[in-house]
This record gives sequence, structure tokens and C-alpha cells, in this order.
Amino acid sequence: MNAAPSKNRNRARFNLRGRLALVLGAMGLCSVSLVGRAAYVQLINHDFYQRQGDARFLREIPIPTSRGMITDRNGEPVAVSSPVESVWGNPQELLKAPDRLPELAQALGVPLDHLTNRLSQKADKEFLYLKRRINPDEAQKILAHKIPGVFSQREFRRFYPQGPAMAHVLGFTNIDDRGQEGLELAFDEWLSGTPGAQKVIRDNRGRIVENVDLIRSAQPGKDLTLSIDRRIQYLAHRELRNALIEHQASSGSIVIMDVATGEVLAMVNLPTYNPNAIDRVKPDARRNRALTDMIEPGSTMKPLTVSTALKAGVVTPSTLINTNPGYMALNSRYTIRDVPRNNGVLTVTGVITKSSNIGSIKIAEKLPNAYFYETIHSFGYGEKPGSGFPGESAGMLAPPDRWNGLQKATMSYGYGLAVTPLQIARAYSALGNGGKLVTPTFVKGQRGEAPQVLDPAIAHEVVGMMETVVTQGGAKRAGVLGYRVAGKTGTARIASGGGYAKGRYASFFAGLVPATNPRFAAVVVINDSQEGGYYGGLVAAPVFHDVMDGTLRLMDVPPDDIEAWLAAQAKGSQKPGAHAAAAAAPTPIADDAVDTTDPSAFDAPHAALPATGATR
Repeated sequence: MNAAPSKNRNRARFNLRGRLALVLGAMGLCSVSLVGRAAYVQLINHDFYQRQGDARFLREIPIPTSRGMITDRNGEPVAVSSPVESVWGNPQELLKAPDRLPELAQALGVPLDHLTNRLSQKADKEFLYLKRRINPDEAQKILAHKIPGVFSQREFRRFYPQGPAMAHVLGFTNIDDRGQEGLELAFDEWLSGTPGAQKVIRDNRGRIVENVDLIRSAQPGKDLTLSIDRRIQYLAHRELRNALIEHQASSGSIVIMDVATGEVLAMVNLPTYNPNAIDRVKPDARRNRALTDMIEPGSTMKPLTVSTALKAGVVTPSTLINTNPGYMALNSRYTIRDVPRNNGVLTVTGVITKSSNIGSIKIAEKLPNAYFYETIHSFGYGEKPGSGFPGESAGMLAPPDRWNGLQKATMSYGYGLAVTPLQIARAYSALGNGGKLVTPTFVKGQRGEAPQVLDPAIAHEVVGMMETVVTQGGAKRAGVLGYRVAGKTGTARIASGGGYAKGRYASFFAGLVPATNPRFAAVVVINDSQEGGYYGGLVAAPVFHDVMDGTLRLMDVPPDDIEAWLAAQAKGSQKPGAHAAAAAAPTPIADDAVDTTDPSAFDAPHAALPATGATR
């Protein structure tokens, strides 16, 4: 009876040891396994797990950089980048707290259903812009609600101090601060710079808790200095606006160039737009008409026709041209007239002074087709000006093998070809600088090729002829007191629908000043004048006066006709800067002073403009 209990106690003692050994063995194996796993994770497969950890907390974020500043030729800023804030959110985190969404929607100023839909569409993403490029104070008000998953980051927004006055030249940037039109687009790479990047550690709420490493520094965009003078630009904008209001016109353009360098000092178009509020602008208002819109140049073409004839040696300034009886039949179908009356026998200079269509045709008849085409083409017509401005037009100048029997005749007085206001300014610059065709530029100090297209002596002769248009012809209102002005008026019907729109005219004045040694070429184009006439001498010439009167003084150009200024002062008839025409002819312009490019010649019975192959 006593032996059995002893045997059971011995068996229990043996089992306890075995169990203890088993437990210790298992724990040893676990320890070895853990040590091995730790070694594997930390030593053998360290990179993989480090990447996994970094993916959850380490982030590479961009360092925003500012776009380069654009200044006018005097260093005044015309496009700057201002720091703003953009509020963004983590859709995954925001959707986990739907009770905070109404508060967020109210803070953002958007409908709740709109916010909810946007978050739902990005439910698998960790980033969504909620409100971009806003005032930093406004961003702080949104962040002050402390809604989980809502953050902000620094960005930059473009600001244009000159507003609509320089809109067509500068263009604008999009919401990502990339150039979309104008010089912002042309020089986008130069202005943009390179964003930087840095590594940071974020916590589970997306907040930065540590800056780990700078990957690359942000490189700000380079500044750009324009040839534009903001003072002249504003002056041209103001005077063109006033003219459009006075004449109830639909649109207009002004281009002012330095004849020696090709630098564009001002380029204005109306209608215009506010580049600081681009979302509300119609696409048509963004068009830079001075560079893109093709127009038939009307009588502004006549100095080039005469230049070609002088270059060919077929006429001299005093050669007589018989324009009797004041009209001419072309191809037995069309009749071209001089208005308001028959000019009789004119010198070549008189053809320009009186703006005789008949005289221009007879001069062009003396020229071979190929020679006429090549010379006009050498003035830059039919090719892009080369300014580098996006969308600039080459115009339209058909080669002689595409001409019909009327082409050269109509081209001689400005129909049957198409140009832009910038091309006219460029051609007149060549007349003003001794026959060199400069390349237009919007960058201060930039110089392009300037081939010699006309003998300097001939260019000087033509400028002298164009002076008579202002002193004796239809452009007395373009005169600037104290300065000699050379120029040419023009009035052309506006093409529409394969023909010409009834009652629609483009009024031109293109001129050089001071005529003794031209510094500036300027072109004024006003479309669809409804009040006060539509002749170039009545509509466009006064704008030229107002703009160039101020430009000459702003640029400190000394007068070259001081005697006229002193005489006007002695008479006490006007103050400096008033219309020179007021002193010379205080009464209304007489018929013989009206631009004889009068398109009413084509409205008269049996008078029509040929539909030439170059423009149809």
C-alpha cells in the first residue's frame, strides 16, 4: 500500500523536469528566431524595410520658386510674382470624418455636395487642392478650424501692375504659373526657374516634424527687361481709348518702334482685358491685333510703291504723272477714282501728297512684276517680322505667278495684299533709318539682323515726300509743334465674307518723327469709325499727334522745327503740345486736305475694287 504513492511521486517529479526543459528549449528557439529575424531585418534586408518605413513617414516635397520679374526699359516692374497660399487636403483622412465636412465647406466657401463629390472622386488619393493661390490670411482662417487632413503650402501668383494697358504684350500665366500668351509664353523657360526639393518626415496627421535633407535648392526665374516704356504704353492706351470712344469705333491698334534698333516702345490694342482676372475674359479680347490681324494697308502702301520706282530708276521725285481725268478703268470691269476731284498732272511727290490712286497705278506700271514684288517683299511684307512674339502673322503677299491682270495696280495703292500694323511700322522704320530693315524686338538691348533694302539717299527722299502729307496734304492733324513729321494716311475698306463689308473702314496713319533724323516710327489703326468720319487724316492722324507729342518729350528728343514753335508762341495761339494744325489751319480741313485714299471712290457708280487673288 505504501509503495504505490512513492512511485507516483517519482513520476510527477520526472514530468516537471521534462516540462521545464521543454519550455526552456522553446524559449531558446524563440530567442534564436527573434535574434535571427532581427539580424535579417537590420543587417541583411535592411534597405527594404527602411524603404517601407520611409514610405509611411518620409516625404519628398517641392520647394516653390518665384517666377522672374518683368520690367519695362526703365526698370519699372510690369509683372511680378507674389507669395500666396494653397490649401490642400488628404481625401482619405477627410472622408473618415464626415461630420467635419460641413464646417470645411463653409470655410472654403463652396457647397457641401461639391466638396463631398470632389473628395469621393479622389478617395484613393492622399492629395487634393481645396483652394489655390489665396491670400495667406485667408488660408490661416481655414486652417484655424483644425480639421484633420487639411494643410497649406506656399505658392506664387503673377500680378500685373499696369493691368489692361499692357495685357496684350505681357500675356498671362495659368494657375500653375506657366506662361500662356504673350511674352509670358515666349520667355516662359527663362522666367520660370527650377523648383527645389527636400526630404521631410511627416507624422500620421501629415504635419512636418523634421527636415531630413535638402535634395536641391530652388532656382528662381531670371528677370526680363523689355524694350517697352510703360509711360509711352499708357499714353498710347489712353489716347487710343479716347479715340475709340469719340469715333464710336470697334477696335484699334498702335505700334511705336525705335527706327534704329527695332525696339518696340509701345504696342496697344483695344478692346483689351485685365490679366489679373483672366477667368472672366473672352478669348477674342486676348488677341494681339497688332501682330495677328491682317489688314489691307490702303494708302500707307504708296510710299513703298514710290520707293520701288525710285530704286528702279524709272522716276525721280519731280517726274510728272498725268492723273487726268481722275479715274481709270481696270480690265474694263472696274473703275478706280481719285477723290475728291481730279488732281491733273502731279509730280511723284505730289502723288504722295495728294494720295493719288491713279498716280500710284501709273508709277507701278513702269515696274516689272518681279521687281515690284521683290522690293515690296524686301520691306518685310509677306514674311514674319521675327520678333519672336507667339502668333505673329506673316501677312499675305502673293508672288507674281499668282497675280491676275489687276494685282499690281491694286497693290500699288494698298489693296490685294495684307499686312499687320507691326509690319507697317517695320517698313516705315526702314524708310526712317536710311533703308535698313530692322528686326522688331521686345527685349531691351537685343539686336537682330538689319539688311540694307533701300539706298539711304532714296529713303531720305521718300521721307521728305511724306513730310508734304503733313504740311500740305490730308494729315495736318498729325503735326507736332516743334517737330517735323513725315507720314502717310490711309483708309481701306474692311474685307469680310469674300468681299468688303458695307460701311466698314480701317483708318490709318503711319509716320516718322522727327523727320530731320527719325527716331520713332508709329502706326495707328482704328477700325469701324462711326462718328466724325472715317478718313485716316481725320480719325488716326490726331491720335498719332497726341501720342507722339508726349513720346518725344518723355524721351527728351530735341525739336527739329524750333522756328515753328517760337512762331506759335509769339502769336500766343496755342500752348506747347497742342495740335500744330490748329496754328496752321484753324478752320476745318478743306476738301483738298482730306486723304484722297477715300474709299468712297469704290462706292461711286461703276466704281469697284477688284477681287484679287492675293486676298480672296
